[in-house]
Order: sequence, then C-alpha cells, then structure tokens
Amino acid sequence: MKGNDSLVRARGLTKRFGDFTAVDAVDFDIAPGESFGFLGPNGAGKTSTMKMITTVSPITDGDLTVFDLDPVEDGPVIRSRLGVVPQEDNLDLELSVAENLYVYGRYHDLDKATIRLRIDELLDFSQLSEKRDSPVDDLSGGMKRRLTIARSLINQPDLVILDEPTTGLDPQARHVLWDRLRQLKSRGATLIITTHYMDEAQQLCDRLVVMDGGRIVAEDSPAGLIRTHSTREVLELFFDPVDHAAASTRLENGGIGGIQRVETLSERILLYTEDADATLTVLESNDFHPRGTLTRRSTLEDVFLRLTGRHLTD
Repeated sequence: MKGNDSLVRARGLTKRFGDFTAVDAVDFDIAPGESFGFLGPNGAGKTSTMKMITTVSPITDGDLTVFDLDPVEDGPVIRSRLGVVPQEDNLDLELSVAENLYVYGRYHDLDKATIRLRIDELLDFSQLSEKRDSPVDDLSGGMKRRLTIARSLINQPDLVILDEPTTGLDPQARHVLWDRLRQLKSRGATLIITTHYMDEAQQLCDRLVVMDGGRIVAEDSPAGLIRTHSTREVLELFFDPVDHAAASTRLENGGIGGIQRVETLSERILLYTEDADATLTVLESNDFHPRGTLTRRSTLEDVFLRLTGRHLTD
C-alpha cells in the first residue's frame, strides 16, 4: 500500500437508490490482519456497503479505497485479490466437491497444477477431504457452508468478505465454522464479517461498527462497546402480571441506588447495574418482591438493542 495503513478506507461513503439513501456518509478503516464486523438490523446498509467494497456496486458519493486502489478504475484488480462468501450458497449442486473448487480456480486463471494443490489444502482446511468426490447436493448445510468458504480461498485472497456466514446452521455447525475462521485469521487473513448474531460478532470480531438507518452509530471492540453503552451486569426481574406495571413505574421514577438504566418489557423489567447482587439487596429493602430474578453479564446484544431499538425491521 502507498503510505496507507488501511486495507479498506471509507470517508463519507454514500449509496443512494433514487431518493432512498442506503448508506449515509460513513467513515471506517479496516487494517491488515483484522477481523472487522458490520452489525445491524435488516436495511441498516450492511449489504450495500459490502457491495461497494467488492466493486459490484458503484459508490454514489464519498471516497473508498480497497488495497489503496480505486474501485471504479481498478475493479478487476481488486476483485482478483478478494474472497467473497455470499449470504446464500451458490454452489453447483451437480458437480462434486472438488469440481466446484476446480471450476473456481479456473475462473481465477490459476494453472491446473496450482489448483490441484490448493484443492488438497482447502479440503483439509474445511474438513471435507472425505467428501472430495461427493456431489454437493449430498452435503449437509454446514458442509456446504464450509465448501463455499473454501471456494472463496482458492485464489489465496488478501481480504475475505463473509456475508452472514452461519445463517441457518445449527449450533454445532456454527462452532465448527467459527473454528475455521479463527484458523484463517491466525494465518494472517483479513476478514470482513456481516452478521445478525451477536455471539458471532463477539467471538470473531476484533472491532466492529453498528449500523442503523444507513449510518454508523457506534464503533469499537465488542468489549469496548459493552463498556461504553451498557453496564457490567443486568438484573432481570419477573413480577406477577398484576404487579408488573406498578413496579415498572416505581423503578423508572428513580431513587433506587445502583440502577443506571431501567428497561420495561412486556414480561420482565431489565435493570442495568454494575453490581446486580447489591442492587437486588437494595430492591428488597425498598419492598420490591419479584416472583423471579435472573442475573447475567451485559452482552453485545444489550448494546445492539439499545443502539438500534427493539422494533422489527423488514
């Protein structure tokens, strides 16, 4: 790179579709070797941002460089250095596992000997060596996802972009895939991940941005976001239905020590506090008697819901 420490650099990056602004003047930098996440509800602008980075959608306004190159002038060069894992698997179901990798290698103009060597390496990496000659249609969902990721690595990309990498997978398959991605990062790969799963972002991302309405509303490491936008612990209170509203009103009116924020939901009340046990003791001394309680550490999901709201987004 030419004096630029960022593998991807955006300043005022904007994408409009007619009168609709999908990405609204966002700034971010992604460093080499980093696992960087885009987190946000549907319609937040994540996919539109990814399409601009991968050069398949032109920017409307602002500046964007990838590998210190201009996506408009250098699109083919940029794409040759990318590995892209789409949200939906688009494998050729009629071909075998190895044949899917071979076809993609030829797409990148790799010679046959190089492709064969990389097929062996990628099948071992993705734990699919025993399925080498199996038709893709016979694979499980988790295996297909691992093959899609392996295919994206055939050209040994400098940057791997994964759009919702584990959507639809069961917990076991998700954890296997997380392990593959951690191995990939340990080998020096730079990852960009979009996800709806808070635990996935917390497990895989060194740093992430939270997007909402086309804008970046927060940026930090997962732990940093929790420190900034939540408390150390959350105390969940469950009251009988006849007592729920009155308890909520009393708590939201304040005056109870140790509670930094109160969030009332239909079936429980969330108290954000640094010490849930101490807060519970104070509540009991103030004549609060919930029928049940739950103490837990704050999570990235608490941050996400605070920043983007609990409303559904289609």
